[in-house]
Amino acid sequence: MTTGETHRAGSTGGADVPGPLHGGPDDDYTPEQLAAMPREELDRLGARYDSVQILHVDPGPEPGSPVERRAVRQVALAFGIAGLAAFAALVVYVGSGWFLPDWHWTISEGGWSALFTPLVGALGGLSLILVGVGLVLYTKKLLPHETAVQDKHDGSHFDRVTTAATLVGGLHNSGLARRKLLTRSLVFMGGGVGLMLLMPLGGLIKNPNKGNPLGTTSWARGVRLVRDDGSPIRPGDQLPGSLETVFPAVPGGNREADAATMLIRLRPEQVAVDRPREGQADFGYGDYVAYSKICTHAGCPVSLYEQETSRILCPCHQSQFDVTQGAKPVFGPATRPLPQLPITVDDQGYFVARSDYIEAVGPTYWNRERI
Repeated sequence: MTTGETHRAGSTGGADVPGPLHGGPDDDYTPEQLAAMPREELDRLGARYDSVQILHVDPGPEPGSPVERRAVRQVALAFGIAGLAAFAALVVYVGSGWFLPDWHWTISEGGWSALFTPLVGALGGLSLILVGVGLVLYTKKLLPHETAVQDKHDGSHFDRVTTAATLVGGLHNSGLARRKLLTRSLVFMGGGVGLMLLMPLGGLIKNPNKGNPLGTTSWARGVRLVRDDGSPIRPGDQLPGSLETVFPAVPGGNREADAATMLIRLRPEQVAVDRPREGQADFGYGDYVAYSKICTHAGCPVSLYEQETSRILCPCHQSQFDVTQGAKPVFGPATRPLPQLPITVDDQGYFVARSDYIEAVGPTYWNRERI
């Protein structure tokens, strides 16, 4: 066929003649003719109309051959381990309590809780790496390889039909339909990786910041005041003028920094001049008062107590709080008093909280009123 030849609509357009095709494909074939053609013929016809020149074709391993079976096992192993790693990351993530409130890590300096973030990251990263390894092995060892050059041109209905046939042909050539082990491992991996990638949305399903986490602590009505070793405290256990750091008697209470509290027994002369803040006159119990251990300036622990001056000192920036004035700041950069914990004793004579702090503990930020 020469360049000058033309073809009537509905003709073969020279598809049966070797060599490149010329002319407009939508004028050479009707939609009905294209619909009647087998996929393989559409694939070849589209390639020729696209001026594709095949330079080299490697059909891949022979179906059912030992080479193919070995490659399938390698790819399936990579996909399978990727799926297992993804599901393992999901289990670790679920174990943090995002979805199952009764299954959670115990907060501690060591153990599983300290490994939560490294485990999620390592398992997720391993899964994605193995996905890449599996895809590379699949592409190199199982798919046909073809070297071709092509001149691009504007699209048409003919292009859309033949391109679709090419895509379907690629799926057929992938061998997924007959390689069941590979298909199952791919589905397993896809499910695990898909769920793993959805894990960051856990906060939308169960919001970890619901309520008022910055304004509340573990203290509550009836919660005992205990020492670091867990022992409860009775009135009279401390000498006048002494300070004891106490925590709420709840799981993990002595590891919650925002719940650390100073239980102070005032001396008689301090009780005589004690002027609690407005509305907090009954927050103490006898000659005992309890204040947050967290400085309201920058969050440092304040536990240096000068009983002679009735002042609590912050070692970080030298803020000072007067315990006989409701722990109001009298020196340094702090501008807000230390929150006071209302206390009483239970039926057994041990100190307990009457409620949580009525104001947020810790540093002042923009929406906290200065007092």
